[in-house]
Amino acid sequence: MTDKTPMYQKLFVLEMANNHQGDIAHGKQVIQQMKQVCDDFPFQFAFKLQYRNLKTFIHPDYRDRQDIKYVKRFRDTELDEAQLLELKKAIDEAGFISMCTPFDEDSVDWIEQHGFDILKIASCSLTDWPLLERIAQSSLPLVMSTAGATMEEIDNVVQFFLHRHKQLAVMHCVGEYPTPRQNLQLGQIALLKQRFPEVTVGYSTHEDPNESEAVKMAVAMGAQLFEKHVGVGELNAYSANPEQVRQWLLSAQEAYAMLGLEGERVAVTETELTTLNSLRRAVFAKQDLAAGKALQTEDFYLAIPSQPGQLLANDLSKYKQFELKAAVKANEPLLLEQLEITDTRDMVSASLSKVCALLREAGIAIADGVNCQLSHHYGIEKFEETGATIIDVVNREYCKKILVLLPGQNHPVHAHHKKEETFNVLAGEMHLQLGDELKTIKAGEMVTVERGVKHAFSSETGAIFEELSTTHFTDDSYYDDKAINQNSRRKTNLIFRADWLTSEWA
Repeated sequence: MTDKTPMYQKLFVLEMANNHQGDIAHGKQVIQQMKQVCDDFPFQFAFKLQYRNLKTFIHPDYRDRQDIKYVKRFRDTELDEAQLLELKKAIDEAGFISMCTPFDEDSVDWIEQHGFDILKIASCSLTDWPLLERIAQSSLPLVMSTAGATMEEIDNVVQFFLHRHKQLAVMHCVGEYPTPRQNLQLGQIALLKQRFPEVTVGYSTHEDPNESEAVKMAVAMGAQLFEKHVGVGELNAYSANPEQVRQWLLSAQEAYAMLGLEGERVAVTETELTTLNSLRRAVFAKQDLAAGKALQTEDFYLAIPSQPGQLLANDLSKYKQFELKAAVKANEPLLLEQLEITDTRDMVSASLSKVCALLREAGIAIADGVNCQLSHHYGIEKFEETGATIIDVVNREYCKKILVLLPGQNHPVHAHHKKEETFNVLAGEMHLQLGDELKTIKAGEMVTVERGVKHAFSSETGAIFEELSTTHFTDDSYYDDKAINQNSRRKTNLIFRADWLTSEWA
């Protein structure tokens, strides 16, 4: 019972009501002329009748009154059961899905006996609970209109049928005949879709029959099935003749064409790509660059126009590394074929997944939106061997960081000239080389590292510790291995998301 219910998809319901004029031949003419129109469109079509047992539906004292509008109309257009069956047969022979609205319990019996495909609940019957109880006993798929109903009433009826496992569609409808444009309230379609995601939502219209634009908006709002009163010859102010139905369906067809692909992202066209690439900045060498050079920010500038196959600004990312396979002169374009490209996103994600697993296991919460960096001294591909995850909690006159060491990970020998720091182990066990001394510190133990003292740390099983210090300065880490300080891409900077700790890393 979802919007994927095939029976309700792009289903256009043609409602004859009393437009058969009580004349079987005229009713068949309506069906045949509408069939000729519908054959030109790629939609599903249902033809709908209305059933009433007038012997009980109208109070006996009022049966012959000519001054009561609906009593007179229903009596003037009354058909017996044999005639109704004849119309039902014409609907079937024309290839329509058959649909019928009952206005009393006897009519539900007839609908079932006559073999209709769908049962429709009229707006005026939406809270007719004796009738709804009888309808609930039927196995037929249901469609209900909602004109004049409060949201509480709609809720009650929808839940009534869903609790009974009924296949159901709900239609927005306005009970004004005809409904002027300003009163169509098409935004209610979106409201109903949001309110009842488990059912299909449609639009039943009583608009002026020449109105053909509203269906476009209904399609855009997400309506899946549509209903309109139809007939031939002299009609009331809200029933459409065959040509008006054709214009209505043409408008719907145009709407679906404009709506395009639903449920998945549309494929990028070559035309789009060519146009957008001509507007995108491209990468040019700022100076002569040698083959084997790892591209750094200072090595290039961005400008238009681009050339086919050129590296674009849109291709640059903190996750991508570029190495030149051939020398490039100053101001020349950097072409993709000249570059060895490494995309580290998957490696970063895999490592972060392990870091978050350790934090979750230790029950350590991290504030949403703080800075986080993977420090990979010899490249991200060696991060789980050499490196650490550093989460910045605060950095003022005082500083606090949380560092995570993965099992088997080590952080190389270095010292700070400006910063003094204290390590407080929160979880796991780590080995700390402090000058010439090697210490093993466990959860609950602290060690202070004074300024200028060389230190390194590692963990065999994984560890999490706080670094409490004076202000941190970005240029205040001096490594014994000078190549580390010269590596400008030794950190991947991220913004930590707290939900990484409450769900599996995606």
